[in-house]
Amino acid sequence: MTGAHHGADRPDPIRRSTAPLRDARPGPVVRTTGGRVRGLHQEGVQVFHGIPYAAAPVGAARFAAPAPAPAWHGVRDATRPGPTAPAPVRNGFGGMDLSPVTGPPPIPGDAYLTVTVTTPDTGTGGLPVLVFVHGGGLLSGTGQAALYDGGPFARNGVVLVTLNYRLSIPGWLSLPGAPENRGLLDVIAALRWVADNAPAFGGDPHRVTVAGQSAGAMIVAALLAAPPATGLFRRAISQSGNGLCAVPAGHSLAITRQMCATLGLPARAEAFHGVDESRLTAALHALPPADPALSGHLDPSLGNSPFKPVIDGVLLDRQPALALRTAGREGSGPVTARELLIGTTTDEAALYTVPGGAISWMTTRTLDAIAARRSARPEALLAHYRARLPGAGPGELATRLMTDLYTAGSRALADAHSALPGTRTFAYTFAWRSTAFDDQLGACHCVELPFVFDRTDLPALHGAHALLGPDLPDRGVADLAARTHAAWVAFATHGDPGWQPYDSGQQATMRIDRTWRLHHGTPTSAGTGEPA
Repeated sequence: MTGAHHGADRPDPIRRSTAPLRDARPGPVVRTTGGRVRGLHQEGVQVFHGIPYAAAPVGAARFAAPAPAPAWHGVRDATRPGPTAPAPVRNGFGGMDLSPVTGPPPIPGDAYLTVTVTTPDTGTGGLPVLVFVHGGGLLSGTGQAALYDGGPFARNGVVLVTLNYRLSIPGWLSLPGAPENRGLLDVIAALRWVADNAPAFGGDPHRVTVAGQSAGAMIVAALLAAPPATGLFRRAISQSGNGLCAVPAGHSLAITRQMCATLGLPARAEAFHGVDESRLTAALHALPPADPALSGHLDPSLGNSPFKPVIDGVLLDRQPALALRTAGREGSGPVTARELLIGTTTDEAALYTVPGGAISWMTTRTLDAIAARRSARPEALLAHYRARLPGAGPGELATRLMTDLYTAGSRALADAHSALPGTRTFAYTFAWRSTAFDDQLGACHCVELPFVFDRTDLPALHGAHALLGPDLPDRGVADLAARTHAAWVAFATHGDPGWQPYDSGQQATMRIDRTWRLHHGTPTSAGTGEPA
């Protein structure tokens, strides 16, 4: 490693459980603001599943702001995972098994606005708290996925909280008569629950870090700019997110018009109250990819989800990165996160082009559409990439330009945050390459997650068409997972992952691979995405 500072060669050694895995057994009873819950003792930590942080979103509440969960009498069973948010099956990943990341098929039930809490010991106090917001394009996913196991964090002194929030149409479709960004409001409600209940699980409500990956990181970016989130967390982590992915209200309403035409419903919240989830899911599958012709909006995101945080003038009045930039220039507005850890993977878009084979068979026409969706000058953009990557086919060009335009949104957020007074920003690029799909998957979107959670041992992550590839984890992979996890633990604990802070001048960025190296300046693997 080069250019690192004060102990950046390696974060503090991580503590791994050396005890043999054993069956879970009944755990302690904890009193929360809603009532008492009983969790589990499991592999040296204590786990509490399915604790409601808000009331079930049913009836008129389905498209309303989250309401407090009703209190209960007696001791609530928190020993088993509960329902998850209704979500469509996503088929955009070829034959790839992403279930460790996305979770099992949805578990039915209305009361899914819940948290899972994993703690070293409810009898302790003052521990850092990490609240993780899952990804999934705001369409799918759950905090109950196997990969988000809180055991490794808890065994190293961090209380991990994962959560479910409203997805898809209930969470993100713009509807007159309903608040915008309902899924974001859910996450804010969960953070309020953490502020009120962290001490009951050994956590310190003044040492909360909110983290997210992919769509979860877009939510984190929105939280950095949303006034109601002020004071609910001290630190933030953005993994493969984007500070420029919010959509204007006009674009969101154009999606609404498409959806209402497909369903044959008027664009009013009350018209959707009783519509069956299966009908909503079928309409989602019929929705075409977002087209700039709908509203003139250019979308730098990955994938084809129609949903993004909405610039509604209430929670968001502009793109999160631009809101932070304005606050830095004007010295206005509270700083929601004193420290920010932010980064991307070197081959983000490969998750969307490799498993289904598009990297090989993509046509020039499809490439043109991808560029037009993302740039006001698509011809110049493609000329830039063809000159930069001579001999590359449409699929490879699409993979690179989508990755670059997406990662540019993270750099914009890092630049803006680092300019705020009294803040520290830490940047990374995750570069370890998966050998899946004949060594083509590379450092794709999501590949850092098993390393952050120190769960590279999960069997479903390994195989020719699995996230980490066909090879079983060797000592190098295990060491990289331990080291990456240790950096995240150090950040949640002390606000410093162990390397030089980022600023827009030097742009110090840790390249995380089997060998860690601190680089300065824009990474050579990713430009701005747009020609000069």
